[in-house]
Amino acid sequence: MRAGLFVTCLVDLLRPSVGFAALRLLEDAGCDVIVPRNQTCCGQPAYNSGRRADAKHLAKATIEAFEDCDYIVAPSGSCAAMLRIHYPALLADEPDWAERATYFAARCHELVSFLVNVRGVTSVRARCEGVAAYHDSCSALRELGIGKEPRRLLGCVEGLTLRETGDEQCCGFGGAFCVKFPEIATRIARDKLAAVKRTGAATILSGDLGCLLHLAGTASREGVEISCRHVAEVLAGNLDAPAIGEDES
Repeated sequence: MRAGLFVTCLVDLLRPSVGFAALRLLEDAGCDVIVPRNQTCCGQPAYNSGRRADAKHLAKATIEAFEDCDYIVAPSGSCAAMLRIHYPALLADEPDWAERATYFAARCHELVSFLVNVRGVTSVRARCEGVAAYHDSCSALRELGIGKEPRRLLGCVEGLTLRETGDEQCCGFGGAFCVKFPEIATRIARDKLAAVKRTGAATILSGDLGCLLHLAGTASREGVEISCRHVAEVLAGNLDAPAIGEDES
């Protein structure tokens, strides 16, 4: 099985360890992993900003880059939702691309849901000491319906206790939302951090790096002692790097 790894911009530029963790998990699941060098942004920032021509250009480039893969997997619910849900709608008015976009979208998956639902992974060999809370990103939960899959695999991690916050609230990142409305985004993040602290968890885990960067940044500015990690790093046992936003020195 040839699985194309869509690395995502944030992982590539800010947290490459997530990409390597995703690679390891896919290989452990029996996939022949392809990482096209010419891949770039999924086009979501342009799409959300109303720049449809730019979004279409990026969508076509992505489809071409991964066209020979059996599946396309992204360690991000946000990017996976763009590939799987929005590409067909975005290119529906171009007959030459509509069918290709639909076929492409059907093969796109978020990383953990792919491991559980496509590859049938039921356990991982990993260890992570501590108490953590899992944050469902809006795209993963609401657009892709992903919720039980990360919890199922995290439940197999030795030494890890998983707590629930009891809410499905947004972290406040929302892509360009946190740039356009920073005060509102910060308030939402504060509420999310407070909900996590009430569980007694010392770490926030999530499948979307954007959420984790926003929460880690808010925690640092607000003096909240809580760490943030991508679920792929924990499941792959790639915990050598400091938590997101922490000093690497």
